[in-house]
Amino acid sequence: MVVQKYGGTSVGSVERIQAVAKRIKGYVENGDDVVVVASAMSGVTDSLIGLAQQMTPQPADRELDMLLATGEQTSCALLAMALHGIGLDAISLNGSQVGIRTDPFHSKAKILQIDGKRIRAELRRGKVVVVTGFQGTTALNDISTLGRGGSDLSAVAIAAALKADVCEIFTDVDGIYTADPRVVPDAGKLDVIDFDEILELAARGAKVMHSRSIEVAKKYNIPLHVRSSFSDKEGTIIMSTRSSIEEPVVRGIALTEKEVKITIADVPDKPGMAAMMFDELSRVNANIDMIVQNVSHDRHTDISFTVEKGDLRKAYDTAKDVAKRIGARDVLCDEDIAKVSIVGIGMRSHSGVASTCFSVLAKNKINIEMISTSEISISCVIKKQYGKDALKALHAAFGLDRKKRG
Repeated sequence: MVVQKYGGTSVGSVERIQAVAKRIKGYVENGDDVVVVASAMSGVTDSLIGLAQQMTPQPADRELDMLLATGEQTSCALLAMALHGIGLDAISLNGSQVGIRTDPFHSKAKILQIDGKRIRAELRRGKVVVVTGFQGTTALNDISTLGRGGSDLSAVAIAAALKADVCEIFTDVDGIYTADPRVVPDAGKLDVIDFDEILELAARGAKVMHSRSIEVAKKYNIPLHVRSSFSDKEGTIIMSTRSSIEEPVVRGIALTEKEVKITIADVPDKPGMAAMMFDELSRVNANIDMIVQNVSHDRHTDISFTVEKGDLRKAYDTAKDVAKRIGARDVLCDEDIAKVSIVGIGMRSHSGVASTCFSVLAKNKINIEMISTSEISISCVIKKQYGKDALKALHAAFGLDRKKRG
């Protein structure tokens, strides 16, 4: 059993959809049972969001989910038709029809369970099953979406539910690179990468895969093959690996410019202040990334944290409300930031990585505003204007350029 996911550029036109159908036919002729998860056609989701914002600047999440779900339904129906056109029996199904149940948080719903009975029944009938990515339904049968990149999550979760042999993620690039090759031309493609490394890279903003999808793949030990739908070349395998003494200390570097920093100034330095603040932020489902607290001598503290830009409004409004209740002086917002991160399992057993990272940024006159570390990563918040320079400098400093790697 093979589960495949095709991204927006892979199904971005009639010609691309027909090319995908021909690729699928090759698997069927090889005797495979094939389940396909398709994203909306390239640009469609942004177009639908634009239409919604013409109606109101802040569309209700429930109604936005109802609208955005039509993008995947369109591409899946067209793909099923293309498969019919080349002689394959296929059926397109939405999230509700295949029993994808989610929690009630619209626009960033989490999958609770998948009832794979319908998919298995259609496979037994000899059909290719084409499933809408990115969506499911709540307990009230309302359409819910999983957030940007949610089709990756749909595919991996379906692969886990069906105990598929392989999950292939088809995109417009031929694998995973040490950095974004559009920014760092000398970035090299990785043949294999560990779940932990790719999870850190995705969480730090690398445009590779949905981080939640990698968590599911790791939990159920499902190897993922990230590859291009535009060629037959082998891509990058994501799987559990054993670290080698000769592996690079740093495997990849990520840059994101899609976060903002919120600072609550002059918070009373008393027990429970941070707990109250972040409890309220969790209630509005704001995804907090980095947190820094600076304690002053006058028993007041500044608390800074970063969130995705999509969560800015609700996070800022919540912070303002809590700040007023606890007597904090002000809430500040800085959208002019970027976050650069270095990742590698080898960092667990090598010293001096942080020193090298900070020295490279200092040498390039790049000031660090926030620092966050894990066992296998270091992230620094800097001014947005220096983001790409920092990425290139760190990539070269850790020997990840193709010419240095040989």
